[in-house]
Amino acid sequence: MASLNRVLIIGNLGQDPELRYTPNQVAVATLSVATTDYRPGADGQRQEVTEWHRVVVWNKQAENCAKYLAKGRTVFVEGKLQTRSWEDKNGQKRYTTEIVAQNVQFLGGAGGSQSRERGEMGAAPSTSQGGQSEVSGSQPGAGGAYDPTLDDIPF
Repeated sequence: MASLNRVLIIGNLGQDPELRYTPNQVAVATLSVATTDYRPGADGQRQEVTEWHRVVVWNKQAENCAKYLAKGRTVFVEGKLQTRSWEDKNGQKRYTTEIVAQNVQFLGGAGGSQSRERGEMGAAPSTSQGGQSEVSGSQPGAGGAYDPTLDDIPF
């Protein structure tokens, strides 16, 4: 029996990317992406519903996201869902489900703070048709899927 674990979202960053490095110096960025849907409310009026998604990006792609993205920027994220668990300070088992990005495309205008503009940061990622910037690459390792252990995750 075949299975498929694939996520595609387009949304806006709710905060600047957070870039960290594992003890092995592998770059990992965390993005907080909001997607908005509209549904009829109990009163029949159109109601806005926002979902927040935690996105984890690895390697050079993580560094590029931290360098060129900022709060408010629209992104297209392609990846897979992953749930991991850990014990908190009180010994309670905690879980989080996140999107592990395999591809992140920057959509729309540059936006963001001045420190992230092209003039101060060097050349921006190459732009494909439609005015989209693409940052490809995936997790560590050549061509294969990378499944980080809890030791690799710096948070």
